[in-house]
Amino acid sequence: MSINWGGLVTWGHMVNILDIIVVWFVVYELMVLLRGTKAVQLFRGIIIIVVIKLISVVVGLQTVSWIMDQVINWGIIAMVVIFQPEIRRGLEHLGRGSFFARGKQKNKDEKHMIAGLDSAIQYMSKRRIGALITIQMNTGLEDYIETGIALNAEITGELLINIFIPNTPLHDGAVIIKDNKIAVAAAYLPLSESNLIPKELGTRHRAAVGISEVTDAITIVVSEETGAVTITRNNQLIRDLSQEDYLKLLNTELIKDDDKKNNPFWEFFENFGHRGSKK
Repeated sequence: MSINWGGLVTWGHMVNILDIIVVWFVVYELMVLLRGTKAVQLFRGIIIIVVIKLISVVVGLQTVSWIMDQVINWGIIAMVVIFQPEIRRGLEHLGRGSFFARGKQKNKDEKHMIAGLDSAIQYMSKRRIGALITIQMNTGLEDYIETGIALNAEITGELLINIFIPNTPLHDGAVIIKDNKIAVAAAYLPLSESNLIPKELGTRHRAAVGISEVTDAITIVVSEETGAVTITRNNQLIRDLSQEDYLKLLNTELIKDDDKKNNPFWEFFENFGHRGSKK
């Protein structure tokens, strides 16, 4: 039996495939925007309402179905209000063309950030000034950003050093970097309860491990006791890093090889392919 490939590969089928790909991409970007924010819980609530609506229709619960209809109808307006920060952020990305053209800066901002971090780390490490710096990656950190003092400042070594100078208003807590800017200082991060953390490590290290347990953020710790540099990510604690070590790690994680890999559309399919290849 022969297969009529001409009948399968039609313009209609190609449009349907493209339609599915676009929907997957939009859902993926929506998940990235919502992760790590309070909107995640609200989004789950919406899913529950939709499920209740479907069940009420199938079972025949007319009153419940009518109530759910009203909730959904008014919920559209409520969503615009509730998800306003996420909608604004998405539109800003779209306005900058960052969905399909991210990477045009050719990692200029990331290189500037790494240079500022390096300058601050070297200064604080030699003088044993404790520091806790978290860099947002894919998972949002909005819940933790809300606990800090807003700065929205350019990243410079001098500013980071001044933030962590002892007995200053902002030195206690974490600096959170978002979109290559210092979003906040003096933020609170969740402390890890893991028994695997060495006893000699203090609160900063526990906070660094804690945020790595719930997000994919990169967190840098400078010990005020020894001046040692530690980095955490994905629940991994990498200690006693030399300047060469942490610069290599930061460049690997933050600097993309080419503009194509900087594009989230490409990253989506690359990640999808990797997931599919797991045994």
